Amino acid sequence: MTQGRHRPTLRDIAEETGLSPAAVSYALRGLQVTEETQARVREAAKRLGYEADPIARALASGRTETIGVLCGSLADGWQQQVAAALGRGLLGAGRNPVTVDAGNDPVREATLAKRMVDQRADALIVLPVDPNAPHWAEVADRTVLVAVGDGLPGAPAAAEVVFDNDTGVSHGLRMLAAAGHTRVTLLTPTDRATPDRPAERIVQQLAPELGLAAVVRSCPHDLDGAAAVVRELMAVDAPPTAFFCLADSIAFGVYLAARELGLSMPEDVSVVGYDDFPAGRLLTPPLSSYRWPIDDLVSAVVSHAVEAIDSKKTDRQRRTVLVPEPMPRGSVAPPRS
Repeated sequence: MTQGRHRPTLRDIAEETGLSPAAVSYALRGLQVTEETQARVREAAKRLGYEADPIARALASGRTETIGVLCGSLADGWQQQVAAALGRGLLGAGRNPVTVDAGNDPVREATLAKRMVDQRADALIVLPVDPNAPHWAEVADRTVLVAVGDGLPGAPAAAEVVFDNDTGVSHGLRMLAAAGHTRVTLLTPTDRATPDRPAERIVQQLAPELGLAAVVRSCPHDLDGAAAVVRELMAVDAPPTAFFCLADSIAFGVYLAARELGLSMPEDVSVVGYDDFPAGRLLTPPLSSYRWPIDDLVSAVVSHAVEAIDSKKTDRQRRTVLVPEPMPRGSVAPPRS
């Protein structure tokens, strides 16, 4: 019916149904008219091949139905999982996700955050590289901001979904100490300590109690970069006998370095990961790690973001804390005498 003609408009539907263009607009949005009228208008719109202009709809509603997902580093397999799960969750909530990668670079993170806000994203979900950066306050002032993994001390985020790292890091250190290790290195993807990433504080407090000579070292997510750091740490007179990696992607670098150095795992070196990436179960030996409830994370993030957008209220901050589940496997054993 529409072939060779102009794109159907609200006025065409109005002529077809005998209603005013304003009444048609209300009916298509489910406002101010009866359900019978809404059904009649939608049937006519479908028959005419009418499609709402997304730009006009955004101008009318003040929304783009787009939500940005800004990841700290997609070189981290766990962040890939989270980004994919958030994308599915947002689509299920009728929103359009746009995922971008800061590459573990705080300058790039600031640029991408500003770009997403300038492009009128209804909300920005961020797994921050630098939670203390000053630009988060401006972002929170211009759109709905939801933080994952870290709170944003300088910004009034609409919601924060964070991890119980006190429990996870403490459990991992105690597990290695119970296996007989005394020289432990904790590898973390960032050297920026925050209240929600207190690895260095926990090590300082707990290591003396457990009899551990433990140190904290920053390490990249990528396989070759992580392996290079581990090789450097092993090239000393008294190398660590165990690594506790706060990302499974870093733990994979321990496996690679051990193989290149001719070391047996877990006899020569033990390793613990932190996010139970599925590929860890394929390693020899399988990687001991911690499972975080991604379904709960996605549910909390999506519901908080959508609620804040729909209510237009960002002054009430929601905070959800997720607890890890230990997944012990074969990568931890007593050190060689």
